[in-house]
Amino acid sequence: MKRITTSKYQFLLRLFFLNFVWLSSISFAQKTPDLILHNAKIITVDQQFRIVQAMAITDDRITATGTNAFILKLKGKATEVVDLKGKTVIPGLIDNHAHFIRSPEHMELRLDGVLYRKEAVRLIKQAVTKAKAGEWVITIGGWSRTQFLDDQRGFDLEELNQISNSIPIVIQEVYLRTFLNSAAISQLNIDENTPDPRGGKILKNANGKLTGIVEGAGGVAFIAAKLPLPTSQEWQKNVKNYATYLNQLGITAWYDAGGRGIDERHYQAYQSLADQNQLTVRAFYTTMRSPTNPQEVDKVLLEVNSQKPFQGNDFIDNIGWGESVYAPASTTLLSKDYKVQAQHMEQVRRLIKAIAAKGLMLNAHVEMHNAIDSYLDEYEALNKEIPIKGLKWSFSHVDQITIEQINRMKKLGMSVGLHCRPLIQGQLMQDVHQDHSKTMPPFKLVQDSGIPWGLGSDATAVTTANPFYNLDFAITGRMVNGKKINYQSVTREEALIAHTRNNAQLMFQEQNLGSLQPGKYADLLVLNKDYLTVPINEIRNLFPVATMVAGKFVFKQ
Repeated sequence: MKRITTSKYQFLLRLFFLNFVWLSSISFAQKTPDLILHNAKIITVDQQFRIVQAMAITDDRITATGTNAFILKLKGKATEVVDLKGKTVIPGLIDNHAHFIRSPEHMELRLDGVLYRKEAVRLIKQAVTKAKAGEWVITIGGWSRTQFLDDQRGFDLEELNQISNSIPIVIQEVYLRTFLNSAAISQLNIDENTPDPRGGKILKNANGKLTGIVEGAGGVAFIAAKLPLPTSQEWQKNVKNYATYLNQLGITAWYDAGGRGIDERHYQAYQSLADQNQLTVRAFYTTMRSPTNPQEVDKVLLEVNSQKPFQGNDFIDNIGWGESVYAPASTTLLSKDYKVQAQHMEQVRRLIKAIAAKGLMLNAHVEMHNAIDSYLDEYEALNKEIPIKGLKWSFSHVDQITIEQINRMKKLGMSVGLHCRPLIQGQLMQDVHQDHSKTMPPFKLVQDSGIPWGLGSDATAVTTANPFYNLDFAITGRMVNGKKINYQSVTREEALIAHTRNNAQLMFQEQNLGSLQPGKYADLLVLNKDYLTVPINEIRNLFPVATMVAGKFVFKQ
């Protein structure tokens, strides 16, 4: 029997897929559409990056695209026709790395993009005024004092107490520190005798009194873990409100990387809404455990062996494993002193072997050059025993990756997720990494290399969730406050592809999402201005005047 070579097999597979899409397009086009959008500038973000005037939608999918005249001929008696009056339409934006699943723990006050400290204070006061008895005012990151243009101080105890001595206030700055008022300190049962948490410090003044500031990543986690969680009913309401918030930003789908304290309750809140057909965003997540010692690895291995991904649907689904493989072998953005240790990589080896043996996708958090090298060494050795090509393994962040490392990844069939954390941490990164920070992350290097890559945020604690800030940063290299910090810019077309079509591929959704083509879900944004022609410095100011998910408008301004 003649063996089919890999290249011939891939050619036949691609031919089959193209024929399937073509036949599907004919089938879809024969149906009378439920909805027609016309008189628009529709940027399809397909392989040819075509721009069309109109599209037809039946049920939840696009059935045809083309000229106004062609699409309007498909109209039936019951077809709704919407004249978009020349507005620009793009695919719904997909974030390839965010922590949105845990965000509805609290309906937060967000300081994303706030440029003046006095405005932040005003927003905190406003939130306190609106808070009811028993409610908290909470901000879980997404801002840094370095983004303020007027005053880069934090928030001291006296100031927060003046704002409120009864409503608890908790303002977390990235993963650096948390500011508390006295009401929050009391509710969290913290006093002068409370021991410092691991990896953190409860600050006191010269008299041994609490300052209301808890420092360090461990301190941030210590406070976050003590905050009250909503009831099941409140949680679902929070998820529904949060989904609307994401729709308003222009996000229609994302890959969720898990995180601190997440358990089944977080996913169930989303699943319940999906079961009721009330979820208006798509969440594709991986299981994250981040074991800290060999004994915890033993337990995680049992879980890996029982893992069964892809049991959900196109609104919520588990797609594999990630993101911190083994906590002691994980790097930190604002540190350059990571040292590879053999005993830590031994645990990584145990975990990735089990993940590969189950045929699972793996997304790994790696940032610094030496960490990338050590993980690639392990992956290459594993690949000789259990081939990982085709499993869609990826690295997230890779802020210090080199072309040599990219080429090694390409041989393993891997992809890259790049994230816009310097939007609010750029100045902090510059203090730590000096000139190296100018190429962190290396957008252009990765784009020009040809490796599959996607654009995302890593929101919400370490940056803003707004996808137009991501697009702006990848194109201009500007922080939220306007300071240029990154010199690895890509074009606006490349950035849009990375935030839509490429991200869909990273999440096993390339046949459903990422471009506006017949057969794919009608997930799209109608923008206030034209993404392709608006002055480059105004890209961050774009927003959707309408957001559609699965053929239904889920947000209209």
